[in-house]
Amino acid sequence: MLRDVREDDLPIFFEHQIDPDAVRMAAFPARERDAFMTHWRTQILGNAANGAKTVLADGKVAGNVVSWTQDGKRLVGYWIGRGYWGNGIATRAVSEFLTHETTRPIYAWVAEHHIASIRVLEKCGFLRCDDPSAHAVGDHSVVELLFKLDRPGL
Repeated sequence: MLRDVREDDLPIFFEHQIDPDAVRMAAFPARERDAFMTHWRTQILGNAANGAKTVLADGKVAGNVVSWTQDGKRLVGYWIGRGYWGNGIATRAVSEFLTHETTRPIYAWVAEHHIASIRVLEKCGFLRCDDPSAHAVGDHSVVELLFKLDRPGL
């Protein structure tokens, strides 16, 4: 289900992150192609402290799971292509990723309206840990919730 990210995965990840429904659900703005590729090559894959795996479903690239450190917190995030939603792939991928990414506590931000992603985190043992944080995304305000996992993954 998970493998190391390869260069030929990046165009698929790019397509996933420009899907308007996915952007709306994640409340995370899509990047233009060059900016996206640069971000992945330098910020994610180019930093040995980060973790990154490709999510496979039936041998096809379904998305990615990543971890990084920001503001003193180890964070995890994921992006699954819309064609793979609703099949438990995100939950299995995050759960498996957390067996490799053993830093605890580990945190995840999720848009308050993204109920499916909240359920993924809860199924993986994350608990909501603070008050919502509002910030602007494009022309509107988004409320994000912070979740925390203290124990090893499932």
